[in-house]
Amino acid sequence: MRRLVFAIAFWIGWSGSLFAAEVLPSEPAIEGTIQSQIEAFQADDFEGAFTFASPNIQTMFRSPDNFGSMVRNGYPMVWRPDELRFLELREIAGNLWQKVMIRDAAGTVHILDYQMIKTPDGWRINGVQLLRAPDVGA
Repeated sequence: MRRLVFAIAFWIGWSGSLFAAEVLPSEPAIEGTIQSQIEAFQADDFEGAFTFASPNIQTMFRSPDNFGSMVRNGYPMVWRPDELRFLELREIAGNLWQKVMIRDAAGTVHILDYQMIKTPDGWRINGVQLLRAPDVGA
């Protein structure tokens, strides 16, 4: 299951790179959805965090426990971030992607891309991919 999620995220990221990105103004509702899910993870409220996932993601993982396990094991920086900063929101091939910088407790910077979809219940997270963090040097 975990390999499938990573393969889907890789394919989405790869196919998205074939198209030009249009940078959009920030969207507080999108940022609020991501922030709320991360706050739920920090409180170990996997049921709450699961509500911010898209219907496709909910169907794929079937339960908040399965979803929580995937996040703890595959995205520990999201489960326990030390710092969170929203970067640019982009439209790529008709999809909205919110780039987020997360610094984990060890001080490592991670750049993640959240694919967002609009549902009748508001913005939901339809996938997350880990991007290569920029090299920083003196």
